[in-house]
Amino acid sequence: MQSGPDVSRETGGFRVRTAADIAVAAASFDDDHATPLARAAEHIVLARQGARMRPPMTRPSKTRIFVVANQKGGVGKTTSTVNIAAGLAQLGQRVLVIDLDPQGNASTALGVEHRRGVPSTYDALVDGEPLVDVMSESPEVANLWAVPATIDLAGAEIELVSVVARESRLRKAVHGHPWVGTEADAGEDRFDYVLIDCPPSLGLLTLNALVAGDEMLIPIQAEYYALEGLGQLLETVDMVRAHLNQALEVSTILVTMFDARTRLAAGVAEEVRDHFGDQVLKTSIPRSVRVSEAPSYGQTVMTYDPGSPGALSYLEAAREIAVQGASR
Repeated sequence: MQSGPDVSRETGGFRVRTAADIAVAAASFDDDHATPLARAAEHIVLARQGARMRPPMTRPSKTRIFVVANQKGGVGKTTSTVNIAAGLAQLGQRVLVIDLDPQGNASTALGVEHRRGVPSTYDALVDGEPLVDVMSESPEVANLWAVPATIDLAGAEIELVSVVARESRLRKAVHGHPWVGTEADAGEDRFDYVLIDCPPSLGLLTLNALVAGDEMLIPIQAEYYALEGLGQLLETVDMVRAHLNQALEVSTILVTMFDARTRLAAGVAEEVRDHFGDQVLKTSIPRSVRVSEAPSYGQTVMTYDPGSPGALSYLEAAREIAVQGASR
């Protein structure tokens, strides 16, 4: 493939635009197009064009249901959920994100409405509404849907206490979706990935997610304190596996907020890799202002600034997960 100023380079079997590509392309714009609004619009167009240019990756034979959890807050859990989901969608996968956090941050980043009264995960968990009736398609990324979370979800844990089989409500809803299952059962319209974004606690909402999922994706911040609560999370996973969901496995660990300038970050990343081995993705997510800014515009960084280091790292992490899925 020829590489030029406004031509994407090929990396690992798919095409991406690097930060340098975008900088060169942007330099050819006149001053009238150099406003922040115009630049943001340009980035969205580039992201959508780039997604169309990449050949789709091989789809898994059945829906992979990921629980994205870590009871420690601020580790990039929601950020990783929405950006990996967007990356997978850009790689030709059909993805559903279930926002199980009452704060609704994943819903915000995906640009789906989540004000009080909007059909949401609350309706699915408490009232038993089918997921197909409460999901919305993301306006920014094709092949990406979301079940939003509203503030009503904050009271769901109390309301679920007296409900029969309260810990398996989400599992029933997910597996009852006509697009969840094997190729033979759900057909070409099936979801390839379902990502469940959990609240930063080990309460009944997170327990529902752990019972519903087959795999866990754990984001770990490259700082010492991030490792302290991991043992408690893994103990909870062992208990769930023993009593409620034998299929649950910790399949993917993602190191986030990695600062290559510090020895501490490198040491934490090395310790995580020594302990979890091949479960740790080779791609680490760097600290990035652009990743933090994107949700305030109702976007993931994949459309907000697709050429940024954060976006390219999440795209590569999504590619690693898709490669795992193709081999299953």
